[in-house]
Amino acid sequence: MAMGTPMRIIFMGTPEFSVPVLQALVDAGHDVVAAYSQPPRAGGRRGKALTPSPVHARAEALGIPVHTPLSFRKEPDAIATFAAHNADVAVVAAYGLILPVAVLEAPKHGCLNVHASLLPRWRGAAPIQRAILAGDTETGVGIMQMEAGLDTGPVRLEGRTPIGGKTAGELTDELSAMGAALMVQVLADLDAYPAVMQPEGGVTYAPKIDKAEARLDFAQPAEQVERQIRAFNPAPGAFFELNGERFRVHAAQILDAPGQPGMTLDEALTIACATGAIRPSLVQRAGRGAMTSQELLRGFPIPAGTQL
Repeated sequence: MAMGTPMRIIFMGTPEFSVPVLQALVDAGHDVVAAYSQPPRAGGRRGKALTPSPVHARAEALGIPVHTPLSFRKEPDAIATFAAHNADVAVVAAYGLILPVAVLEAPKHGCLNVHASLLPRWRGAAPIQRAILAGDTETGVGIMQMEAGLDTGPVRLEGRTPIGGKTAGELTDELSAMGAALMVQVLADLDAYPAVMQPEGGVTYAPKIDKAEARLDFAQPAEQVERQIRAFNPAPGAFFELNGERFRVHAAQILDAPGQPGMTLDEALTIACATGAIRPSLVQRAGRGAMTSQELLRGFPIPAGTQL
């Protein structure tokens, strides 16, 4: 395909992370003939209303037909419908469903994935959170040519960014924008970005986040506890419990203060860890908005010596 020629594209994505990629394809002048997203889920307090995914909503707003199969493997007609779009390429960004080989091979140039890690590190469902939890100094996003294995395909282009003190939410937004720009760059001239096989060593896996992991573990060093807080911000939200009530911690600083792990060391909510301590700076009680620790403690004192 000639450089700069608009492509006939199927887009596949579900969460907010995917929306900038879809929008970038449209803005670049490509013909997005269909969007695939996971089916609408029950939303609201009573769980009755079905809410379309962010990609579903944006695609409809853009006038793009939306398909929401539950499974390609269990719905043979869905594969035939997918192939009938006669796409040049499928662009995949956090779609969330397994794609069988028949789908991967249907578009002329196969399927290109926006993957939020520096492959082969952190293949799998939660690469951003796992990179923070592991203390990685940098992460990035790769444009990967998809194959049958889990994130094993060759990479055409990647971008990098330092992690520093960023939260998972901040990294998600940054990598989403980066991935959108890189995808547009690759699609402008596929021949200029040949697919390069991933290195054989250094493979790690990023399993889906279990909500139980968000409970702060003060038996770990303060640095690791602070990583928990950033990795689970905004979701599922790192927390500690006191008298049966859950307190979410959105941000905290690390202090060099010894003490019994999980015990408050002063009236400012400094909490001892295995080594060092953390002092939450932004917290949230159940059913309330986020507030500074000072605001919390004015209405809900937590004395020194409290065991969390």
